[in-house]
Amino acid sequence: MNPAFAPVRTYLIDLQQRITQALTEIDGHSFLSDSWEKPKGETLQGNGITMIMEHGHVFERAGVGFSHVTGPKLPPSATQHRPELNGSPFEAMGVSLVFHPRNPYVPTVHMNVRALMAKSQTGESVAWFGGGMDLTPYYGFEEDAVHFHRTCKQALDGFGDHLYPRFKTWCDEYFFLKHRNEPRGIGGIFYDDFSELGFDRSFEMMQSVGDHLVKAYLPIVEKRMNTPYGERERDHQLYRRGRYVEFNLVFDRGTHFGLQSGGRTESILLSMPPLVTWSYQNQPEAGSAEHRLYTDFLKPKAWI
Repeated sequence: MNPAFAPVRTYLIDLQQRITQALTEIDGHSFLSDSWEKPKGETLQGNGITMIMEHGHVFERAGVGFSHVTGPKLPPSATQHRPELNGSPFEAMGVSLVFHPRNPYVPTVHMNVRALMAKSQTGESVAWFGGGMDLTPYYGFEEDAVHFHRTCKQALDGFGDHLYPRFKTWCDEYFFLKHRNEPRGIGGIFYDDFSELGFDRSFEMMQSVGDHLVKAYLPIVEKRMNTPYGERERDHQLYRRGRYVEFNLVFDRGTHFGLQSGGRTESILLSMPPLVTWSYQNQPEAGSAEHRLYTDFLKPKAWI
């Protein structure tokens, strides 16, 4: 491990523990902790901790994965914006999570914070950070969207006033299903290949993003988790989860990076929902709460 990455690893493991503890307290179910290590002789080396909760009271599936890997050659998904590093050896670590709630009125949330270091062809070490968080509701509530975006902005306050609008737009553009011509949810913040503040300050920003996840999401969970629902709401939730699967498998760079680099498939696909449905030409009734998701929430807008 590059010595500069030692505090990054320490922070990420602690972040994973803090987040899973917060979810355990609200759900009542504990996480299964699965430590893994890539067998010697494989191209990709490294280890990680996958923490998973399934069949909880509040969450049908909640996964928080930490991974730390090294490899001889950066995959194409990581050199899209850095062609000069194509084929370079690399070291990468991060925490990625997705929480799929049981109640359709509770939104799904995703967060990822990661760091990557590679050696250029001249032998120079180049490091950068990436990550963000985004919210995917099944039923839209404006106050929830405002709270989530306000907290995302707070995570970036102090690092530059231009960062929230920049990362908010980046998130809207990234989490977009081109084949559906719709966003995955109401967005949040997203950034990648980020090093412009220098290593130490960029790392501090990554920590702030990670530390704000619980503040951004759990108040929404607590507000919506006991809302009564029936078969109609459940059917809508399972149908909309299909969009999540489509995005992660077709577009998500993190998923592609893990699969292209020979990562641990079970951990990479941690984000998949436990149950999902597709139906042909599903059209919600005009004026319904399901329809309002499309007309009022699944479109980029300034929430704060």
